[in-house]
Amino acid sequence: MRLPPRLSPPAPRAPPASRELGFDQILARLREVVIRLESGELSLEQSLLLYEEGVQLARRGQQLLTSAEKRVEILVSASGGIGGRAVR
Repeated sequence: MRLPPRLSPPAPRAPPASRELGFDQILARLREVVIRLESGELSLEQSLLLYEEGVQLARRGQQLLTSAEKRVEILVSASGGIGGRAVR
């Protein structure tokens, strides 16, 4: 039994270059995405694609923040804390 052909193309994925963006670049691009989405000048399809890009950027930004937080926690615990207290 054959499956019917796909009716729509697969959802776009973030270009590999977006995985290489730094946190500040991700934040700047997210701001651009929000401005364009709020402009109301995009078609529904364009808005969806841009929204998907924003979600992917937000996820990557969160990954970077989580990684940075873990690094700080390791550094603080290795040095016995800052001023005798752990940062939270």
